[in-house]
Amino acid sequence: MNTHSSPHSGATASHPAATGSADHPRTFQIAGTTVTAPRLAGGLHVVATPIGNLGDITLRALETLAAADVIACEDTRVSRRLLDRYAIHTPLVPYHDHNGASARPKLLARLAAGDKVALISDAGTPLVSDPGFKLVVEAAGEGHTVHPLPGASALLAALVAAGLPTDCFLFDGFLPPKAGQRKNRLTALAQVPATLVFYESGPRLAESLADLSAVLGPRRAAVCRELTKTFEEVRRGDLPSLAAHYAAADTPKGEIVLVVGPPLEAAAGDEAVDAALARALNDASLKDAVAAVAAVTGRPKREVYARALALAEGRQTTGHPSAEPPCADRDPPQDDA
Repeated sequence: MNTHSSPHSGATASHPAATGSADHPRTFQIAGTTVTAPRLAGGLHVVATPIGNLGDITLRALETLAAADVIACEDTRVSRRLLDRYAIHTPLVPYHDHNGASARPKLLARLAAGDKVALISDAGTPLVSDPGFKLVVEAAGEGHTVHPLPGASALLAALVAAGLPTDCFLFDGFLPPKAGQRKNRLTALAQVPATLVFYESGPRLAESLADLSAVLGPRRAAVCRELTKTFEEVRRGDLPSLAAHYAAADTPKGEIVLVVGPPLEAAAGDEAVDAALARALNDASLKDAVAAVAAVTGRPKREVYARALALAEGRQTTGHPSAEPPCADRDPPQDDA
């Protein structure tokens, strides 16, 4: 996840740009053991790197970073810490928002000359809220193979920790910094039937949560901060309570991911519940029918149970047998906590 691009992230003097015949060691180290990286296929290698804990790097990523001729990165100082951890000596060249127009043709020229180029971001998976998109588009357009190397992603890490639906989600990157534009964007997303995921900075978190609460209402949400790091925190609640907490709290530090649940469904009316129960009681026991209809309609189990009893008894008096006698399950079910 890229939250900034530094205009000062130049290549270090001790690691000059490589050529196709670069003679840097194609090795890396794990727990003091030196490993020789296998020969790398040609093309652009898009490599995911850790979002905080350097131990989250994959073996394939280490092999690729060690075997590449050059690594394009956002900030050489940040990436150098990762390479030093694993004793990788591949040269780094900066590629970020501020120099993309000038750096991209040079990287494409290296690909054309046969160099194996690795692309990484400061943290996480490249192209997810970082400047790698144009490089991938142009490299693919010129016929170079683009190799994806999956790994750490703040987006997915937050999604699995949030405790919100994961079957359908929409990632929208960073919300606009200005309140009016931010509210307009949230209004456009309000009816999307999916969990929403955003990146946010600490100084804007309270304002963004206030706008999320105002536009989206009391949806369940989670604020995920410093994932995989020492001070990892996941705070869950509804949007109004989270907005109130962070309005009163000190400005949080670190990388932040906001996860917001899908729109709240209005509870079904009595007629809809009765219709659903009538269908369910044809094939299921009273208990199973109540559980199924409560799950679908959002109504409390006790209410659905009461209507199921009335419906079953009505069937008995009109001569239409119910799926089972109305007294078969007289203990009302308990709603889930």
